[in-house]
Amino acid sequence: MMTVTKESVIERLKTVNGPNFTGNIVDLGMVSEIFIADSKVFFSITVPAARAQELEPLRAAAERAVKGIPGVASAVVALTAEKKGGGMEAPVPPRPAAPRPAAPQPAQRPTPQAPASHGHGRRGVPGIDAIIAVASGKGGVGKSTTAVNLALGLAANGLKVGVLDADIYGPSMPRLLAIHGRPQTVDGKILRPMQNYGLKVMSMGFLVDEETPMIWRGPMVMSALTQMLREVEWGPLDVLVVDMPPGTGDAQLTMAQQVPLAGAVIVSTPQDLALIDARKGLNMFKKVDVPLLGIVENMSYFLAPDTGKRYDIFGHGGARREAERLGVTFLGEVPLEMGIRESSDAGAPVVVSKPDGAEAKIYRDIASKVWDRIQEERGAAEAAVPSIVFE
Repeated sequence: MMTVTKESVIERLKTVNGPNFTGNIVDLGMVSEIFIADSKVFFSITVPAARAQELEPLRAAAERAVKGIPGVASAVVALTAEKKGGGMEAPVPPRPAAPRPAAPQPAQRPTPQAPASHGHGRRGVPGIDAIIAVASGKGGVGKSTTAVNLALGLAANGLKVGVLDADIYGPSMPRLLAIHGRPQTVDGKILRPMQNYGLKVMSMGFLVDEETPMIWRGPMVMSALTQMLREVEWGPLDVLVVDMPPGTGDAQLTMAQQVPLAGAVIVSTPQDLALIDARKGLNMFKKVDVPLLGIVENMSYFLAPDTGKRYDIFGHGGARREAERLGVTFLGEVPLEMGIRESSDAGAPVVVSKPDGAEAKIYRDIASKVWDRIQEERGAAEAAVPSIVFE
């Protein structure tokens, strides 16, 4: 296979006209740093956020152009929003008075087939025994911090664990796990996951700069998630923890429908407003027949460091009561603790930075309950399968 270089990609992209056919996207400064993993090319095109949908044909044209380079197996091209105060060497020309015809859409690249299948038509991922989703109905409840400490808790309990950062718009795992650099490939075909603290990790944050805003539409998000899930050398793993995007949009629903999830963990804070959104997440997983492993109440209480007095800043017990009402396992309470935030920001989550601390024990206990629930759901599924006896 021919070697693909950044220079060859840039030369080909110079054949792609900029908006309104003024110049080309390279000379206009619209192309980001180009990342090449052997036969796969990743880059973004910077456009004004307000024109993202209108300029989708430009993205498609750039993708087609790069795919036409000998030796290129696939290309992942994103539209990103221009950051205020800079980002492009030259401005994008203004919108014309009369619209021009949209370029034809490229043919959809077929998704590689995975051999395993785990019910409901969902294809399994080779080498992964169980996949669990960590989700929330809204952002800001500490879902990613919970997901990474849950993964580390599972690993501390003796399991082989990976983490898929499915939050395309706000990937957190590179910072939470202090992982830098770009992933490499295995035999030029699939990506090798990044690693730290014994976890295998894949995130869009490894492929796009941290401050680059993503303005992808639903199909592009799902294409990227599919590649990060099925074109990565994950196995062998006992469990893959998927840090889901907040909310209940297309990405979450499609992941729940297409991935053989062993179950979902819902993260909420105690107050009623957060619980309203948590119920939406619970109901989404119920509707697509994904087992609910339980609810975690994050930021449950605050212990004053000087007096040890407990304060229920956001109320208390709301998630536990909701779990009891719905008949869902309550997995535990995580306090609002400065150390958890500081260690997460420093890229050394509390389960590994303070393994003997009280907070680390809470996460390990939650991890044990989650693993027990996975085994319970498996047992229930096996018991539900009818046996056929020939006499």
